[in-house]
Amino acid sequence: MNTASPPLAEAGRFGSGQAVRRLEDDALLAGRGRYTDDLRTHDQAHLVFQRSPYPHARIVSIDAEAARGMPGVLAVHTGADLVAAGVKPLPGVAGFKRPDGAPAATAPRRVLAHERVRFVGEPVVAVVAETLQQARDAAEAVMVEYEELPMVVALADALAQDAPALCEEAPDNIAAEQHHGDAQAAAAAFAQAAHVVKLAVTNQRVAAVTLEPRAVLADIDPQDGRLTLRMSTQMPSGVRNTLCDAVLGIPREQVRVVVNDVGGGFGMKTGLYPEDAAAAFAARTLRRPVKWIADRSEEFLATTHGRDIEAQAELALAGDGRILALRVRTHANVGAYATGTGVAIQLLIGPWVQTSVYDIPLIDFHFTAVMTNTAPTGAYRGAGRPEAIHTMERLMDEAARQTGIDRTELRRRNFIRPEQMPYTNPMGQVYDTGAFEQVMDQGLALADWGGFEARAAQSAARGLWRGLGIATFLEWTGGNVFEERVTVEIKAPTLPASRGSLPPEGARAPWGGPAPREADGVIEVFSAVNAMGQGIATTLAQLVVDAFGVPIERVRVVLGDTDRGDGFGSAGSRSLFTGGSAMRIGAERTIEKGRELAAQELEAAAADIDYAQGRFSVKGTDLGIGLFELAGRQSDQRIFVDSTSSVNGPTWPNGCHVCEVELDPQTGEVAVVAYASVNDVGRVVNPLIVRGQLDGGAVQGIGQALLEQVVYDRETGQPVTGSLMDYALPKAGEMPAFRTEMDESTPCRNNPLGVKGVGELGTIGATPAVVNAVADALARHGRADLSPRLQMPLTPSRLWQWLHGAGGTAPA
Repeated sequence: MNTASPPLAEAGRFGSGQAVRRLEDDALLAGRGRYTDDLRTHDQAHLVFQRSPYPHARIVSIDAEAARGMPGVLAVHTGADLVAAGVKPLPGVAGFKRPDGAPAATAPRRVLAHERVRFVGEPVVAVVAETLQQARDAAEAVMVEYEELPMVVALADALAQDAPALCEEAPDNIAAEQHHGDAQAAAAAFAQAAHVVKLAVTNQRVAAVTLEPRAVLADIDPQDGRLTLRMSTQMPSGVRNTLCDAVLGIPREQVRVVVNDVGGGFGMKTGLYPEDAAAAFAARTLRRPVKWIADRSEEFLATTHGRDIEAQAELALAGDGRILALRVRTHANVGAYATGTGVAIQLLIGPWVQTSVYDIPLIDFHFTAVMTNTAPTGAYRGAGRPEAIHTMERLMDEAARQTGIDRTELRRRNFIRPEQMPYTNPMGQVYDTGAFEQVMDQGLALADWGGFEARAAQSAARGLWRGLGIATFLEWTGGNVFEERVTVEIKAPTLPASRGSLPPEGARAPWGGPAPREADGVIEVFSAVNAMGQGIATTLAQLVVDAFGVPIERVRVVLGDTDRGDGFGSAGSRSLFTGGSAMRIGAERTIEKGRELAAQELEAAAADIDYAQGRFSVKGTDLGIGLFELAGRQSDQRIFVDSTSSVNGPTWPNGCHVCEVELDPQTGEVAVVAYASVNDVGRVVNPLIVRGQLDGGAVQGIGQALLEQVVYDRETGQPVTGSLMDYALPKAGEMPAFRTEMDESTPCRNNPLGVKGVGELGTIGATPAVVNAVADALARHGRADLSPRLQMPLTPSRLWQWLHGAGGTAPA
């Protein structure tokens, strides 16, 4: 029996380690993407919100009668309507304690504000109409009477003794606090230290600003009432589960979430928003499709923001520069409603990496989550790790200045050594691998650290101050959700009449062209990790090529459909090391099942069956059968495996980022003129995608260092950065040519691929590298006194005021 197809050649060109072009890009660049707003359904209605104009107020009355009578209006919903209908609040914060030992507290966050509003932009009224303009007109016609209440938007004001409280359970506005370490032992270490370095560090509030805003199309099946949400999200299963379990109280089987193309997530699309639930409620109530697409202003007002913490940090050092202890006190502004994610990021996840790559024996941490009348905070690229690493790296450079020890030497003396691995840090987190000094040495060489003085002289000749900054660091990835599910389906070739059949929703095809045709036979894989611009579909396809040895044109990746399978989704840089590992294991299980089926067809023992390049064969003979032909011999014309597997723990990617800036002392302008980084992300599946992730992340980190800040007026509580006219973002033309390399010498031991998370690493390293470079430029020109006072964003106006004597504190 030798009727199999010949081996499928050239698969190796598209497997791991190859810079395969992203499958997704050609379709997107040609305008063939399918974003939520591209989708149209029959009888589709439009949803618009009236939002609170006040930071804190009591809702006295809502008069919607005029709006309900306007042309095209289908429904007007208020918070009271939803409460009466049994709609529950979104989940709050759990698992933490307040200072008095009581459970963590927050006001209930309603889908639509009920009785009180707590930040400008909170949705108050939802209007559904036949057209978008009709909905907008009717929303403006709803009359809401408010009674203004005292408000706070700044941390200091919220913590003041007479501050207005956002909820009764937290009269001091503290939602939760957490202590870590041994305060008494740390105090003893500080008492005997030769050097104590103190620094106040602020990580300002920032906005995610994805290219595609939040979007949802809620569609109802008129026959069985089943709801389908087509939306822009990173976590479709999580959205469905929260909507069903916590908010609407309906079985999960009654809701399907489908995700097509997503124009960026950056962490802020990781959960259910009030607007999503309002769209779902409206569709279920009206029994027709309802679409809501956020405009940019709504995104600035009501989408979760990131960062916003103030830290007081101290480092105790021995005379030789060895770190004896670290003490950190932070207050995190978590906004009007403390969410589980927003609190955990600042009270737990950031602290996990606070000691970073350094062997620090003692810690004393006290972290506090504070509520204010601002939009809630949550995940934003890095989620707690950028804040912690920025504080740590600022401390290291300041310690070098105060002790007189070279900053690279100070780091060498304190690095965790490879022979200490696996290493347990003071927070109880276990690093499986790491060669931090080796990575720094490569980073210094790549950046030509030794040639800096010559470049500084060239800058000086043009009247510019050149500075050299460094950040050596690690991060935690994984979300601590280590299980993932995939399905693998080998589909037999179909009859010619079936050629050109449409692929399923969520299918990603090679080169952005038509998905593989059923007539040719395909390997269709499904994963619950989600594409959002990071190239995960391409990487998963490469792993399928690795396992099956088939051309990538025979692979179809399907993502984003809760009917196909549950999973945690994409967050915490887990997509590859959990989702990819699950894909590898699922593929291996499929091959093993195929081996058993081939043994039956070839009348041999399974142990005597080899597999390579899409073909099973009997060892030592020319008998064999092709993978797709074998699928065709099955009763259902396929080989199908549903596989769930787990990795053994998080990954700890790390890097050395080196930045050079030029500071114009006459204007305060800063330009990033050189940026080099060496990154240990374990095994690299696609170097093209990895470099794109590292460089893109670095651009966002540079944006925070120099430009970005969400600002609320302290006196009125009004946001003053409500559009892209007011909120500055980095531009590609202003960025340097990145020199980016990867060190693959220490693969991760916690997953079968040896990979480490990569999506957030650049963001984490960039902010301290840039700020340290500016501090270095100042110190080299006799202004070391300004270095400890630098706070992001380092805008020209701030730097000019510091340089020219306009007080000693940062301007607002």
